[in-house]
Amino acid sequence: MSNSDGAGIPVLQEEAVMPCCPPIAAGELSQADAEKMAAMFKALSDPVRLRLFSRIASHPAGEACVCDIADVGVSQPTVSHHLKKLREAGLLTSQKRGTWVYYQVAPSVVAGMSGMLDLGAQPVRATRQPEIPGGPQRGR
Repeated sequence: MSNSDGAGIPVLQEEAVMPCCPPIAAGELSQADAEKMAAMFKALSDPVRLRLFSRIASHPAGEACVCDIADVGVSQPTVSHHLKKLREAGLLTSQKRGTWVYYQVAPSVVAGMSGMLDLGAQPVRATRQPEIPGGPQRGR
């Protein structure tokens, strides 16, 4: 759910941490889940956005002021555009304080993306034929 902070900047409300989609190996994604996840991965596919996302995620305070993360080699309006795309994809939350906007990584969304890509619970498919007891032995 999102609200406006009065300055027209959408502020996402924190939700419980839960994956948005089933793990990728659990079965085929629905059209809606695929579109939702594709939008998130697409937002992160841009190098500038990925750098901004990384700066926010690794900031010691757990949130970062736009003034602390804007030096990524592009102009300020371009930084604002990229942060808007990350917010629209649901990857960041934002809060305006005075004249500055502070950003946080949306933990529930990142946990959902991570959970979707988790192959840990799935059995690994064999990549070679198992040896048959009593069958031909190599190397002897």
